[in-house]
Amino acid sequence: MIRKKRKPLAEINVVPYIDVMLVLLVIFMVTTPLMTEGVKVNLPQTHARTIDSKEQQPIIVTVTRDGEFYLNIGKDPKIPLTADALTQTVLYALKTNQNSNERDVYIKGDRAATYEQVVKAMVLLQQAGIEKIGLVTDQVLPSS
Repeated sequence: MIRKKRKPLAEINVVPYIDVMLVLLVIFMVTTPLMTEGVKVNLPQTHARTIDSKEQQPIIVTVTRDGEFYLNIGKDPKIPLTADALTQTVLYALKTNQNSNERDVYIKGDRAATYEQVVKAMVLLQQAGIEKIGLVTDQVLPSS
């Protein structure tokens, strides 16, 4: 009896890699919505187009319905700031940043916040040296 020599099986089993990738995909899909920054506010809805973000993290001032100010940069973005603390933190961020002129600045004003509170945030940013300020809104969903 003559035995045939078997060649070694040289295929890679990719099923375990696919399983790992699917688990990672599910993990990212679940955790991504939880990573929203700052304080939750009820934004007004508009038909405005979205703005392309630059490489640098924008400065976002959040104005709540109670008129409190929150800032996404600094020690703790979930602690309300006084008007002076807001101005000083933005001033410091601009001084330590090389491309401060290119840094985007936005205000997220709650729908229930008064016009006066949002304008006050704009004035505080202007006092800190900001010349251009954007307002953040939610997009209006198309009706079916």
